[in-house]
Amino acid sequence: MADADPTPSLRFRAATSADLPAIVRLLADDDLGAAREQVADPLPPAYRAAFDAMQAQGGNECVLAELDGEIAGCLQLTVIPGLSRRGMRRAQIEGVRVDARFRGRGVGAALFRHAIGRARDAGCGLVQLTTDKARPDARRFYEQLGFAASHEGMKLALE
Repeated sequence: MADADPTPSLRFRAATSADLPAIVRLLADDDLGAAREQVADPLPPAYRAAFDAMQAQGGNECVLAELDGEIAGCLQLTVIPGLSRRGMRRAQIEGVRVDARFRGRGVGAALFRHAIGRARDAGCGLVQLTTDKARPDARRFYEQLGFAASHEGMKLALE
């Protein structure tokens, strides 16, 4: 017999511009995010510009997990067409956060299952992500979901 769903009221939806303050709060809710993000009222215009650019691009969205009517988590899912691997599409997952109040309740795993399903439905042959080396718990979480550290990620800061 399968285990009962630990989050029966969990729902997923695409973010709207009205969700931006909550999303930025999630992104800023740890030591690394607090140094990267700017939670303010009103939000800096760069957040709205980035959100609008994502919406205009297509295949690039912020997916929200709602639990009991509250935003419990988010991630950015981007479908990337490419030439390598015989023209395989891939999905990139970025900006993953689960509200500290909802951690340990299966929200993150369910959000990933949803995003992976969306990637599969979009014709992607793989899902990729990077994780900061300062987040070993996140790496363990991704490995438990079946992700493998098959490549060494590299970044070049331009600002």
